[in-house]
Amino acid sequence: MKIGITGGIGSGKTFICQLFKAMTVPVYNADDEAKELMNSDLRIKARLIAEFGEETYKDGKLDRAFLAEQIFSDKAKLELVNSIVHPVVIQAAKDWAEQQKSRYSLKEAALLFESGSYKDLDYTILVTAPLPIRVKRVMERDAVTEEQVMERINKQLSDEEKLKLADFVIINDGTTPLLPQVWTLHQKFLK
Repeated sequence: MKIGITGGIGSGKTFICQLFKAMTVPVYNADDEAKELMNSDLRIKARLIAEFGEETYKDGKLDRAFLAEQIFSDKAKLELVNSIVHPVVIQAAKDWAEQQKSRYSLKEAALLFESGSYKDLDYTILVTAPLPIRVKRVMERDAVTEEQVMERINKQLSDEEKLKLADFVIINDGTTPLLPQVWTLHQKFLK
């Protein structure tokens, strides 16, 4: 079985994935893989250079700051980058999942619903947390302002929209125990 796990920035989905990993569940991190593929996949590199110029890469490595500057306030350019990168990452995730020998694997992706890749999965898990907690976590983790965090949050689907598409929910509000929620889902997926 292929299970997707997502959540808004600061929801704690990466920490939840670490709990699943501790139970020997293989986890594919789509966001990390996208960063890797943007540096290693020749199709992605060629298209990004064609669209944004040679300065997109320095010494063969993606200039993330340059690309971010190009797409920061231009939704069409952001969608263009996503249309270049997402199909390659989605295929890489499918190939990875096919190689797994466990009863199920997880695909962690911030844009699981936005990219449409959830349609290729058996189930989806949404990790939720109250907005003030998410904002605080990201401010502390990334040393950014509240305004910068809200800009990122506003570019993602809301939890309300994601709830309509999710099969399961893990609440990561700092008070609801996480391990019982993860363990319950783990047992369900093993069956």
